[in-house]
Amino acid sequence: MTTFHQPVDASEVPRFAGQSTFMRLPLVTSAEGLDIALVGIPWDGGTTNRAGARHGPREVRNQSSLMRRTHHVSGVTPFAIANIADVGDLSVNPINLMDGLARIETGMDAIVAAGAMPLSVGGDHLTTLPVLRALARKAPVGMIHFDAHSDTNDSYFGDNPFTHGTPFRRAIEEGLLDPKRVVQIGIRGSIYDPDEHGWAKAQGICILYMEEFVQRGAASLMEEARQIVGAGPTYISFDIDSLDPSMAPGTGTPEIGGFTTREALQMLRLLDGVNIIGADVVEVAPPFDVGGMTALAGATVMFELLCLMAGVAASRRA
Repeated sequence: MTTFHQPVDASEVPRFAGQSTFMRLPLVTSAEGLDIALVGIPWDGGTTNRAGARHGPREVRNQSSLMRRTHHVSGVTPFAIANIADVGDLSVNPINLMDGLARIETGMDAIVAAGAMPLSVGGDHLTTLPVLRALARKAPVGMIHFDAHSDTNDSYFGDNPFTHGTPFRRAIEEGLLDPKRVVQIGIRGSIYDPDEHGWAKAQGICILYMEEFVQRGAASLMEEARQIVGAGPTYISFDIDSLDPSMAPGTGTPEIGGFTTREALQMLRLLDGVNIIGADVVEVAPPFDVGGMTALAGATVMFELLCLMAGVAASRRA
């Protein structure tokens, strides 16, 4: 009989006690034998506005103690159908951007080589680029991306090509993402130039602006997203600033008019059955949070993604 890692039971150790790990799972030193590796990336070297997302993994770990075993809608108990553990934080360099990217890529390479799907918590959105470098070495993948910003800008302050506003432009240029299988949901807010999203659209990226969500609703947009990514391998990236800052104030670049937490959970649940190969939650910046509400939103989104990924892992094992 297969035995999977299990969370600490809150009836035996209170949620506020014991070691802080994602979902109160065991902390392990290797992803070997895991279906899903929960991993922190405490790095915000690509931040251009309010820094602080480097502290995100620690606070999301703390708030994830509030996650219970079973999803109340789907009935999925991820820890019963997949082997999941916290593999700690990847090595980072807080003062050298290029070395920081290289360290994250190396750490993610080890997780991928072990055969585990990564579910990471950042860190700013530039952390997704080295994750994709590890996941998409053999062929480009698709992506469903929840965000207020497209993150397909070219450079910042002259010719600097690596910021949290450029990861997906670089990922397409490097052949990591198939732009015709990329959909961005919730994009909104003022922009630098009328044609700021022109490059992304020219590559074939589908941008579903917040206004379209308001008009069409979650079911319609998520059905379109599923059609765009199809049955191929797909990465899910959730920037916490896709949520309205009234519900997620702790982030580096807030934009009003975002999703409610309820709407975000609804959309994620509509991705059941997508061929997910990895996912992340990024841009949780605890120094700007209020009462831990942004970190709690991040932990809850993480649990939703975990339930989806556990289903994928179970189907692959079957």
